[in-house]
Amino acid sequence: MENAAEILNAYYVSHEEDGRLRSKHGFVEFHTTMRYIQKYLKPGDRILEIGAGTGRYSHALAQKGYSVDAVELIEHNIEVFRQNTQPGEQITICQGNALDLSGFADNTYHITLLLGPMYHLFTTEEQKQALKEAIRVTKPGGVIFAAYCNNDPTIVQFCFQRGMLKEPRYQELIDPTTFKASSTPEELFVLYRKEDIDALMENLPVERLHYVGTDMAANYIREAVDAMDDEMYELFLRYTDFICERPDMVGVSHHLLDVFRKK
Repeated sequence: MENAAEILNAYYVSHEEDGRLRSKHGFVEFHTTMRYIQKYLKPGDRILEIGAGTGRYSHALAQKGYSVDAVELIEHNIEVFRQNTQPGEQITICQGNALDLSGFADNTYHITLLLGPMYHLFTTEEQKQALKEAIRVTKPGGVIFAAYCNNDPTIVQFCFQRGMLKEPRYQELIDPTTFKASSTPEELFVLYRKEDIDALMENLPVERLHYVGTDMAANYIREAVDAMDDEMYELFLRYTDFICERPDMVGVSHHLLDVFRKK
């Protein structure tokens, strides 16, 4: 696990996540995710973000007047998170792991965000543990938001568009019949299909509210999206809003958002 932590730390030290979400194509994911979070926010709600990164979501919500607690594993991200804190934000940040939130009491938060950890948990046991911990700290009736990387857009992008399927390392990771990808810490990102997410959610005390594609076509046409003028970009966001829950469209999205309520 130490080696996995070192690889993850090295990635986030060199990768500007804030910049990705602020580009036009990256902002589509942020826009969609925030739109669903705001559907369920009420005045006075307490929010926990698990795996908060540099705080793009935590700070945006704190700046709207909400009380936000954040947990983050990577020290570099915590430093940037603190630098990004604005006067008047009701916000805390501590170092911690999505698998062990023992510093947080049961049934505490109205909204719980799990927008990064599921990308980097490589066993089913770890994935289930992260979900259980997020549910545990959420109040009954509270809403949890869990983000995932989608298998098949990644197969299209890396295996076919970039031709990486010919590389022996990737041939070992991809089932030649189903094209389902496995992953290791060296690849950083775990890839899911909906049936994988459904299996993780079985027998948990929750009900699904939404299953959303948060960036839809934005990554496929990122150059065109980044070049859009404001009028066209606004239309593109509206189009994404319209299609992002369509069962015949969600699978195109590189990033997925599972929204569920604790019973």
